Amino acid sequence: MSKTVMIEQFGGPDEMRLVDVAVGDPGPGEIRIRHHACGLNFIDVYQRTGLYPNPLPLALGMEGAGVVEAVGEGVTHLKPGDRAAYASMPPGAYSERRVMPAKCVVRLPDGIDFETGAAMMLKGLTVQYLLKKTLPQGGLQPGDPIVFHAAAGGVGLIACQWARALGLQLIATAGSDAKCQLALEHGAAHAINYNKEDFVARVREITGGRGVKVVYDSVGKDTFERSLDCLAPFGLLASFGNASGPVPPFAPAILGAKGSLYLTRQTLFTHIATRESTQAMADDLFAVVLSGQVKIRIDQRYPLSDVALAHRDLEARRTTGSSVLLP
Repeated sequence: MSKTVMIEQFGGPDEMRLVDVAVGDPGPGEIRIRHHACGLNFIDVYQRTGLYPNPLPLALGMEGAGVVEAVGEGVTHLKPGDRAAYASMPPGAYSERRVMPAKCVVRLPDGIDFETGAAMMLKGLTVQYLLKKTLPQGGLQPGDPIVFHAAAGGVGLIACQWARALGLQLIATAGSDAKCQLALEHGAAHAINYNKEDFVARVREITGGRGVKVVYDSVGKDTFERSLDCLAPFGLLASFGNASGPVPPFAPAILGAKGSLYLTRQTLFTHIATRESTQAMADDLFAVVLSGQVKIRIDQRYPLSDVALAHRDLEARRTTGSSVLLP
């Protein structure tokens, strides 16, 4: 049996229940893992509320780290006793143990502890595909300014550091002076408190009126149109989340009127659809963490039984950096 967080219907944090679930042996292409730590991410909120619908009842959680207990037929890259970490579909990481597909699970290097592994996989792989694969026309060169919203969160603080390592001038936005300071301390070149300043005007000021080649936006509804206004002609808006709600329908002609802009909506799970791509992206992430260029900041730790509090804190923007749930 495994203590596992489940929902029977979509809704608020109180819909989550910690229940005993039977965990069997892994089938072909699967592993059984015992978690030492589980990651907390906004996608978990989207799945809990039904914004990203899944069949019910639903076990929540997309990210974890622990020790492999057993492997199924055909699994060759992992063995019992391996330290491992993942960001993976289907949900179910909010648990003591689970059986899951092996293709998105990778061995965790000895130099990275379990809490860090659980806090870095979904967020770090997201930054990897954004900064390395989701690029504007002509790519990015050292010295280029970019805009990154929600820069004091788990994804944002990794992006601040990784962008600095790549020589990019990251313009961070966040909702308080303290969060802006956190982004600056982690490598942002500039930080804008959007509750005090017009972030479009500041971006234009910072860039001498030109705008930026790319805006990375996980906020959604509240920032979408103004993110477009930050872009230089032919710039790219890379939308990858909906923290304030989904972007409402809009006329594509607005992209032409604002400078022949590009728009993409990205999701991690397209990028890690194969074991090979997952491993290559994870290797890149592990290398930048082990080098010390990117440090994974864990500011909140919750017992798994306090998962409702963790979700409330995340939704209320009371968290900074990464958060982990401890079984």
